[in-house]
Amino acid sequence: MTVSPAQKSVKIAKPFNNESIEKAVVSVLRSGMLVQGQFVKEFESGLSKYIGCKHVIAVNSGTAALQVGILAVKKASKFSKNAIPEVVTTPLSFAATANAVVGSGCLPVFADVDPETFNIDPSKAKEKITANTIAIEPVDVYGLPADLENLSKGSGSRKLPIVEDAAEAIGASYKGKRIGNVSEISCFSTYATKNLHTCEGGFVTTNDDALAEEMRMVRNQGQIARYNQITLGFNFRMQEMNAAIGLEQLRILDELNEKRMNNALKVKEGLESLDCVNFQKVEKPKDHAWYLFALTLDERKAGISRDKLVQRLKAEGIEADVAWPTPIHLQPYYRQSFGFKEGDFPVSEMICKTVFQLPIQPFLTAEEVQRVISTVKSILS
Repeated sequence: MTVSPAQKSVKIAKPFNNESIEKAVVSVLRSGMLVQGQFVKEFESGLSKYIGCKHVIAVNSGTAALQVGILAVKKASKFSKNAIPEVVTTPLSFAATANAVVGSGCLPVFADVDPETFNIDPSKAKEKITANTIAIEPVDVYGLPADLENLSKGSGSRKLPIVEDAAEAIGASYKGKRIGNVSEISCFSTYATKNLHTCEGGFVTTNDDALAEEMRMVRNQGQIARYNQITLGFNFRMQEMNAAIGLEQLRILDELNEKRMNNALKVKEGLESLDCVNFQKVEKPKDHAWYLFALTLDERKAGISRDKLVQRLKAEGIEADVAWPTPIHLQPYYRQSFGFKEGDFPVSEMICKTVFQLPIQPFLTAEEVQRVISTVKSILS
């Protein structure tokens, strides 16, 4: 069976747009101020109020956000100058998580993940900490906050900073606080598919004045003032048009995230009778940002491989996806550069071989949500 021309595909992501955004973009073009002007300032201020944090530094990508954060803690840390600084992180993520570590002149040290939450396992992260560790970089996988408290406790008296990869977690919460107001540094992506998008972009949050000052300089070629460079920096500035696109969405972000959650819970309820699928463990649905709705497939029970299931779903108009099919440590660059091999992080490897995602984005109709459920069940029942 394939989707008929009259039956539209159920999309896994749909970037938000409205007339106000289009007018704002045109106003930017007419203003002549295209990079880091008033819209960026308003975007940063709006995010600061929404999250409840002291400082927001807007940048031009989620990867830039991570690199800005890592470079700031690297400069502030005390480690042997004869050693390479290390950052403990997870192999279950998009490559940008580790790329930012390498790009900052640090060594990525991977720790395996919890098989139920898919987030970095604090006990395994603790085992990886050495005298050269300068930070722990957890990922809020698919929008579910990592175990930030136990990760922080794991470093003991050293109190290593958490540089949180919160790329997928805008609007999520942890123990009553918004993500972005918990860790020393939190790094977000506002890429086109994210819950809050600016086409391309990102931002960093912190409550530490010194870290904020350093990150602002890193974002702007290391300058404390024009043509006065006092630290290593890059052009990570956000464009005005990107900020204008994101600013309008802040007003309705919670509403859209709630729709994501409701869609996720409906899909989960509809598929719970299938014994061949398992869901990401979520104790408090309201704390999850629901960027993606993730399941793992028991191929033996299902009688079909994960990849063939995803192909069948797409053929029938359900835009399923696989994020991520290969853990970072098994990507060719990391194999060749650091000598990683299969079996190094078995839980992450198992999840990558079996995980897939289904559409839950906030613009789905009730009929489309039901279509997702019925199509999956018709294939797997």
